[in-house]
Amino acid sequence: MDKLLNDFSVGNAFWMTILFVGLILLLKKFAWKPILDSVEEREEGIKKALEAAEEAKKEMQNLNADNEKLLKEARAEREAMLKEAREIKEAIISEAKDEAQVAAGKMIDSAKASIEQEKQAAISGLKKQVAELSISIAESVVKKELASNNDQLQLVDQLLEKVTLN
Repeated sequence: MDKLLNDFSVGNAFWMTILFVGLILLLKKFAWKPILDSVEEREEGIKKALEAAEEAKKEMQNLNADNEKLLKEARAEREAMLKEAREIKEAIISEAKDEAQVAAGKMIDSAKASIEQEKQAAISGLKKQVAELSISIAESVVKKELASNNDQLQLVDQLLEKVTLN
């Protein structure tokens, strides 16, 4: 340190100070402004990039919200379509059952009517057969009992008396 103090000269310090001030003035005039401008541009670019990133983030959140909303709407629409399809299916099944019951009722009514007609035809045929059989039996009995003319006249007289009495 002593050596520094011994070698110190005021003239050198004066010229060094003037050179240093001149260098600062030159730097201020020619370098500081461009350096500060580039730093400010860089700072402005970073601010814009941060704002753009924030805006992109908000836009992504909005898109996510819109996507979620669309997804919910699609799910609700799908549920509504499935419900409507189930209702249509149940209506078709119910309608088919009703039509089947109506057709079965018509078939049963038709079968009952057919059975009734066949029953009446059978009863009529049976009556006819019974009548023919009765006439045949009566004819055979009458022939056997009324073999003589006398018996026949007597039977006719009896029948006439019964007819007039009634």
